[in-house]
Order: sequence, then C-alpha cells, then structure tokens
Amino acid sequence: MVAAFDNGVWDVIVIGAGPAGSSAARVAAEGGASVLLVDRALFPRYKTCGGGLIGLSIEHVPQSVLDTVEQHVRAVRFSLRGRSTKSRRTTEPFLAMVQRERFDAALVEAAVAAGVTFVDGVVVRSLAELAGVDGGSEPVLIETDRGRLRARVVVGADGTSGHCGRYVGVQNAGIDLALEVEVTRSAATAESDAAFDESIYFDWGAGPGSYAWVFPKREVLTVGVIQAKGRPQQTRDYLDSWLRSVGLGQREIERSTGHLAQWRSADSPLRRGSVLVAGDAAGLLEPWTREGISFALRSGCWAGAAAARALLPCGHVSGHALHEYERRVLAELEPDIRAGERLLHFFERHALLVHLSLAHSRVGMSLFLAVCEGRMTLGGILSHRSVRRLLALFGA
Repeated sequence: MVAAFDNGVWDVIVIGAGPAGSSAARVAAEGGASVLLVDRALFPRYKTCGGGLIGLSIEHVPQSVLDTVEQHVRAVRFSLRGRSTKSRRTTEPFLAMVQRERFDAALVEAAVAAGVTFVDGVVVRSLAELAGVDGGSEPVLIETDRGRLRARVVVGADGTSGHCGRYVGVQNAGIDLALEVEVTRSAATAESDAAFDESIYFDWGAGPGSYAWVFPKREVLTVGVIQAKGRPQQTRDYLDSWLRSVGLGQREIERSTGHLAQWRSADSPLRRGSVLVAGDAAGLLEPWTREGISFALRSGCWAGAAAARALLPCGHVSGHALHEYERRVLAELEPDIRAGERLLHFFERHALLVHLSLAHSRVGMSLFLAVCEGRMTLGGILSHRSVRRLLALFGA
C-alpha cells in the first residue's frame, strides 16, 4: 500500500473508481501510461443505482465485466400514477441488469489486469497545479490522508460531491433526489417475484418530472423514485405508494438509500490545466431518464485515451490532446444532455402525452427500444425536424 505512494510522479492518477474512473484508468494503462487509481471507499462497495445497462454501456466495457449481468430484459410495463397500465414484450433483450457492487468491482479488476495500481480507502483533500500544460512539466499535486501524490495528468471521477468537479469549476443545471430500496427475493416469494423477471416497470408520477421503477436482479428487486430536489416528503410518499402499487409494500427491505442526480450546465468546463473530469464529476447525465452509466463509461474511456496521448517526452503534457477530450464530449454527449433537458421540460407539463406516446404508440415504443439498444440517442431523435416542431408546439 505504501509502495504505491512512493512511485514518484505517475503518468496518470484517476480519482474515483466508479465506471468512469475505472474505465479511464484501464484505457490510459492500455495506452502505455503508468496509472494509479484511488477511491475513498473500500471495495467492493454498495452504490445506489438502478443498474440498467443500455447498448452504449455494453459496448464500452470488457467482456469479463459483462459476466456480472444478472438479468436480460425483454419486457417493459408503463403506468401513469399507478393506472393506465400497458405492457410490451420483445423477442430479444433490450436492456441488461447489474448490481453496481459487482459491476464496479469487475471494472476495477479489468483495470488492474491492464496494469493499473489500485488503492482504496484514500481520501483526497485537495488538488493544485504549479504550472500549465503545453510546455510545462510540473506535476499536479494531490493531497490525501495517506500523503502527497503527483501526476502528469489527473482524471477526476469522484462523483457529484468530490473535489475534482469543484476544482475544475463544474456547474449544474439541475438536481434531483432519488430514493431507492432493495426488496429481498427468497424461496418464499419466488412464485410472485417471477412476474418481475426479465421485465422493467415504469410509472410516471404526480410530481413534475417524477417517475418510479422496478428493476429485477438475481437476489433483489431494485425499486426507486426520482423527482426534483426540494420535496423530500413527497418523494418518500411516492416511493411508499409505488411499493404498494406493485405489491411490494409489505416485503422485507435489504437496503434503503438515496442520492442526488445532477447534470451539467451547457457552459460548464470539462478541464482545468492537466485535470480532466468525467462521469458524474463532470455532470454527465441525461436529465430526462437520469441515465448516467453510459455517459460515465464513454467519458471515462475517452478521458483515459486523451490522458495517455497527452504524455510527451521530458515530462511535458499536450494541451491539444486533452482538449480533444473536451471536444469529443461536447460533440457526442452534450447533444443528448440538452435533448434530455428539453424532454424533461416537456414531460413536466405533459406526462399524459409522454405516457400515451410510449405505452400506446408503436412509433414511441420503437424509439424507446432503439435508445435502450444503443441504436439511437435522444440527441439523434430530437435532431429530426418533425420532433422539434412537435416539442415547440407544446412549448418545450
């Protein structure tokens, strides 16, 4: 453990070992960099998350990590405030379910297999740079509870409340509160729980922009709700009513957790000097569905590749290579964030139309499946003139 901190100057240090950080570390190591990956938690650790992997997520993880998939989803059920229920089933799976504790641990193992040094239980206290990129050779200094670390490039993936986002200057456009419970599955409940296998449930709630879900796993059912921060009691009441609505109100709860989901403002930075941010630390989240795993995996892979390419001889760092990471995020992820923002505003005022479009329209269902499978993105869908006109007609 101590030896890892006595390595002198690392080529790349990644702070945070979630999907973004582990991916960044693995790809940077594959690019030839010496990489240290640190996280404040002790692994494996529990993470509040629905754990749904869309096609774009599956494309950005090693095959070994896919062994953690616990359910392949072939059916979806939509409801509006617990009523007007409609189900659809497909022959091929369109979504995969994982428990984040196992999924994240497998991503760390893949990074270590690529040559990354991983140290958990490390609390980062501050970051500082003594010189800029493009000609400068002074490392980034990271103060931790274990001592000082130095790196030529840092990738910050320490989540919404970490130091890296604040250091870079990330600003958020919206914050939601998500509450989630894990309902125990047992032999006694096997018959009733079978209805949830290979199926996901969604409900559009009474609160503006709110929705609820049930996601099946091997040992638990993950049940949650999300809506704009500021009405915690209403959010708790929604979760309680949703549990009763799906017949889980009296079941044993293994875990009950909550977290804040945040997405970036359009002008937020992604880099400061030799420090990049990725995943939640950068506010990379789709605001309507609040899906963030695919954004974390993609941005992490891109940040790791950029960090490895930025390493020049004699200790210098290429600002151009790091800027390419910013450019790619803005070109490929930012349109989906802004599209999700527009759809969220539409959904807040027209939940019934959204429900009818998804649950009772063949076109809406086909678009939903295309996004889940990774064949389309929200940004791509909203790039169509007819869709933009429809949203404009309703004031979105």
